[in-house]
Amino acid sequence: MNNTIYQVEQPTLQTQRLTLRPFTIADAPDVQRLAGAWEIAAMTLTIPHPYEDGMAEEWIKTHPAAFQEGKDVNFAIALRNTDALCGAIGLGINQDHNHAELGYWIGKPYWGQDYCTEAAKEVLQYGFEHLGLHRICATYFPRNPASGRVMQKIGMKLEGYRRQHVLKWGKYEDIIDYGILKSDWQMNLQG
Repeated sequence: MNNTIYQVEQPTLQTQRLTLRPFTIADAPDVQRLAGAWEIAAMTLTIPHPYEDGMAEEWIKTHPAAFQEGKDVNFAIALRNTDALCGAIGLGINQDHNHAELGYWIGKPYWGQDYCTEAAKEVLQYGFEHLGLHRICATYFPRNPASGRVMQKIGMKLEGYRRQHVLKWGKYEDIIDYGILKSDWQMNLQG
């Protein structure tokens, strides 16, 4: 992976309906409101509930250094026409193995509009073309099939099912693994 990519500011990406941009502290109230919904926190591994005051600001403050160090890239998903924040998407990067894990959430008021799929397609392109990644993977809880549909729509393939693999709110949860190689992604673009 080309580490010089992290010497510059995080880019802003555009899709037909969305702007994927770096988070700012001004986004914190919307992050707290949207990500703090029980329905979002329950379907993700690391989002806390309740989402207390100050947590969003602290999370956002970690982004520039994580990007510069080549560890993470986190994008705010905003509607192009209004700049309203509707979610988040990012890549947790493993430089040693040249792969990343895709993670995302969409605020409940924005569900069912394919915003996550649109954003994920753009982030795959960014990961493979600009970061030079070899592989991108993602996981979801079986009780969140909508997340699995996003992974399927962007060309990821089912790779496994890990029983009681993670501990969420005191309960062991199964996770389903999906992944895509750069070569698979390139073939999907051609065909």
